[in-house]
Amino acid sequence: MKINVIPWRRNPSNPILPPGPASTFDSTRCMNPWAIRVGDELRLYYSGGDADGHQRICLATAPLDHPTELTRRGVVLDLGAVGHFDSTWCVLPMVVRFGDRWHLYYSGKDDSPTGLQSFWGIGLATSEDGLHFDRLSTFPIITGDQTAQFPNNRGIAGGGTILQELRLNGSTHYRMYNTLATGTPDPNDIRVDQEKHCAVCHSTDGLRWTDHRVVLSPRPDVSTEDAAVAAPWVWREKDRYRMMYCGIGTRWGFYSMSEAVSVDGYTWDRGEPETNLSLAPDPQNQWESQMVEYPSIVDEGHQLRLFYCGNGYGNTGIGTATATLPLPGA
Repeated sequence: MKINVIPWRRNPSNPILPPGPASTFDSTRCMNPWAIRVGDELRLYYSGGDADGHQRICLATAPLDHPTELTRRGVVLDLGAVGHFDSTWCVLPMVVRFGDRWHLYYSGKDDSPTGLQSFWGIGLATSEDGLHFDRLSTFPIITGDQTAQFPNNRGIAGGGTILQELRLNGSTHYRMYNTLATGTPDPNDIRVDQEKHCAVCHSTDGLRWTDHRVVLSPRPDVSTEDAAVAAPWVWREKDRYRMMYCGIGTRWGFYSMSEAVSVDGYTWDRGEPETNLSLAPDPQNQWESQMVEYPSIVDEGHQLRLFYCGNGYGNTGIGTATATLPLPGA
C-alpha cells in the first residue's frame, strides 16, 4: 500500500522557540513540544534544559492568530527529589483535560548510567488551571515492564498521544500511545543502544492504565527506522487513524519522521520501505540538519500545524511546519 504522506511546509523563521541563553530553565534545550488550544490561546508545553543538564516541564503561550509568536511562561513542573524516578529530567509532556482537572503525563529520568533504561516511568501531575501542576505521586503510574513482549524491560517514555473515545454505552475510554524504550547501552550499534517501539495502553479514568500493547516496531530492512520507532502522534481522520512517528536508523543515525495509517489504531500500514518518510533532516537548514523529531500537531481549521524539534534533541529548539486541509488520502 502506498502512503500519501503529508506535504509539510517548513516555517522559514524556524526555530520559533530556540533555547534562551539568559534563561534559568531552558538555556540549553527546548524539546518535546505538546501544543493545545485553550480558549483564544495556544499553549506549548515542552521540556527545557538548564546549564546544569537538568530538564523541567515548561510552558510558552501565543495568541491563536499568531501561533509562532511565543512567550515563555517558565516552569510548570520541577524536578523530583533525589533518588526518585524523575530526579534529573522531566521530559515528554502530554497534557489533557479530564473533567475539571488537567492531567500532565511526563517521563522521568534518574541518575543511573543505563541509557534508555534510566527512563523508567511515566508520572502524573494535576492542575485546576493547566498552569500550576502538583504531582499525584512520587512514583510513576506507568512503568516499562507492563507490556507482555518485554516483561523484564525498564525503560518507557511518553512522547505520544492521548485519544478520547466515546463508547456505545456512553462511557469514555482513553488510549495513550507512548514509547517503549527497550535499548541497552552499546556505543557500537545504535540498533541495540536506541531500540524503541511504539505502544498503547488504555484507561477509563486517566489514573489506571492497562492493556499495554506494542503496535509498531523497527523494520530491520528500512534504513530510516531499523533501530527505533518512537513518539507516535495519532489522530482520527474520517474512518481511519493516521500516525506520525519518529524513526532512528542507520541511514542518518538520528531521527526522521514518517507516517502510517490504520483502520483500528492497532494494526498499522507503513507502505513500502521509506516511501512513508514525511519529514527528513534538512542539510540546508543548520538548526535541523542532523535530525527532526517529537511531533505535535494542532488542527487550525484550514490547515494542520506541526511543532517539532531539530538538532541535538532540542539543542537548537522547536520549529513548526504547516499543511493545507484536506490532506491527501492514503
